[in-house]
Amino acid sequence: MCRNIKVLFHFEPPATDDEIRASALQYVRKVSGQTRPSAANREAFERAVDEITAITRRLLLEELTPPKGPPRDRELERERARERGKNREARLRAEILGR
Repeated sequence: MCRNIKVLFHFEPPATDDEIRASALQYVRKVSGQTRPSAANREAFERAVDEITAITRRLLLEELTPPKGPPRDRELERERARERGKNREARLRAEILGR
């Protein structure tokens, strides 16, 4: 999965529209291979982002049933992500220096 697309489900407070749209934008960028679409593709690109945003919002806020456990903690998830990044960097450095 693209590292820039974040888990948005089961947080308190729920994911914001900005968070949902940012993830939709990352998804469309990833699958299209375009960071900034050309003028010819801009309308289709924006429409895809809008549609995926709406679908994701409906999924997260209306359709999925939350698990029985407590909601996720945003700060704890950020810390875990930082730790994974540090571990990934250390592993890559070790691979490079080990060659």
